[in-house]
Amino acid sequence: MKKLNIDKEVIRELAEIMNETGLGEIEIESEDHRLRLSRGTSAAPVVMGGAPVAHPATAAAAPAAAADDHPGAVKSPMVGTIYLAPEPGAAPFVRPGDVVSQGQTLLIVEAMKTMNPIAAPKAGKVARVLVDNEEPVEFGQPLVILE
Repeated sequence: MKKLNIDKEVIRELAEIMNETGLGEIEIESEDHRLRLSRGTSAAPVVMGGAPVAHPATAAAAPAAAADDHPGAVKSPMVGTIYLAPEPGAAPFVRPGDVVSQGQTLLIVEAMKTMNPIAAPKAGKVARVLVDNEEPVEFGQPLVILE
């Protein structure tokens, strides 16, 4: 049986990305190897600060699915954490009903300790903001709907 050569540094880097972004699972694949890291689900997630907010799963799933196909959906270009404002306590970049111009910052995605502004791809009106502040997001996830 052939011994599998595992690069422990790659595993450490992937685990760090999972910690930074709050991901529960990450998978990479090359020509002849596949590696999947997954957090155990035995421990309850720890929520720090602020009052708890109810997020009904069924109510959130329907708008997210509809937003995926919306022509004005601005999607996340990366995995990361969303920030709706430039700093804690500041006003959000945009709110539903705001009129934005092309190139205007809508929100920020933090990935690997780098703040990445997400700009409006076109001018329009913000119909909906589909994410909450400091929420982890996936690649291609709809963030904002512009009309």
